[in-house]
Amino acid sequence: MRFQQFEKKKNQDWTAVVTTEKKLKNPLVLVFGNRYELENPEVYNDVKKLFPDGEIVIGSTAGEIIGSRVLDDSITLTAIEFEKSTYAIFRENSIDNNKDAIQLGNKLIQKVPKEGLKHIFIVSEGSFVNGSALIEGLETRIDDIAITGGLCGDDSRFEKTISGYNENPKEGEVILIAFYGESLEISYAQYGGWTPFGPERIITKSDQNVLYELDHQPALDLYKKYLGDKAAELPQSALLYPLSVKSKDKEEPIVRTILSIDEKSNTMTLAGDVPEGAVVQLMMGHIDNIVDGALQAAEIGMKDRKHKPELAVLVSCIGRKLVMDQRVEEEVEEVIEAIGAQATVAGFYSYGELSPFEGKNSNCELHNQTMTLTLFSE
Repeated sequence: MRFQQFEKKKNQDWTAVVTTEKKLKNPLVLVFGNRYELENPEVYNDVKKLFPDGEIVIGSTAGEIIGSRVLDDSITLTAIEFEKSTYAIFRENSIDNNKDAIQLGNKLIQKVPKEGLKHIFIVSEGSFVNGSALIEGLETRIDDIAITGGLCGDDSRFEKTISGYNENPKEGEVILIAFYGESLEISYAQYGGWTPFGPERIITKSDQNVLYELDHQPALDLYKKYLGDKAAELPQSALLYPLSVKSKDKEEPIVRTILSIDEKSNTMTLAGDVPEGAVVQLMMGHIDNIVDGALQAAEIGMKDRKHKPELAVLVSCIGRKLVMDQRVEEEVEEVIEAIGAQATVAGFYSYGELSPFEGKNSNCELHNQTMTLTLFSE
């Protein structure tokens, strides 16, 4: 693999971070940035001028990762030339699919050639998509192929997210990158590091990712009771107190973040499904534990690898970033320490992370409040 990386800070020109003398051939160009910055139509034109034969994937973020740094209000660009392997990109729009994430995932995966398929990476709209349903739709037509990726972000505004493939980004886009190649080695992992607290409660009424009742009481009322003064800051304050969800059909608990609340119906909409009968418990974050969680994710991703990774794509959660604040780069540094300084690092802070639980299990899950990483080498 060969790489070039650029960054563009607010009201500044593009700056080269990693360069090569030779022009990259048919590069995959990953552009992650602040939504306000990406809404400038000149950004896509600038990227196209830099990489006229590149395949450009754009996603808005809650923070950009480039090397060991975490940036805000900026745009990062990582261009990757695969020398021994290939990739293909496909897109669908959630709005065009009546916001039916299962239907969208199903249509998207039908476009993907299956012969030689090694891995799938997703960059998805993040403001209204049900990530669990998207995964369900994607996995209807593939076996033993892992899916990783993330839901786009919009800082802590939660207004809208934008993404795009070979055009200016817009609302509703879900982009799938399929990777092929015998020599391509890809590993992945996720880990949280959050601590459960308080009593366990049972979900007694829900509809997919909308939570109505816990222990037959309005879920939003109970949640506000626990938040106390921070209830006035919902839904942003919910990022500091996610929910651990243990359901009968999952081997391990899933962490769920609240995307929005509805005062009239007294409900909470979460980033993924919360099935009735599941056991729910509040969680809190301690900085050292969260940083250690990133290290554990990296160690899991490195386990059983034959070659050192050349590329690491990190997708971490906005909730982790808010808790760590000025110390946020520590989790990226821990990952680099574990995977090696030889790897080019790119990524973003998200509204939801996609990854299987363990490296040997290819069934994807939607996670919140985790550090996920996808490691590539040829």
